[in-house]
Amino acid sequence: MTTPINLNKVRKAKARADDKARADANSTKFGRTKAQRLLEVTQSKQASARLDTLKFDDD
Repeated sequence: MTTPINLNKVRKAKARADDKARADANSTKFGRTKAQRLLEVTQSKQASARLDTLKFDDD
């Protein structure tokens, strides 16, 4: 005789696996790594700071 299985656990595990696969597909399609986001923020801050130093004051 085989051991009984809990169908709720099987259903939830399948749903989790499907969600994980969808999330992985979306992250490769749309996402950026944390390092890429930090690099972009740092570069924009440096660019704005550089522009601020090059501004002329017309007083």
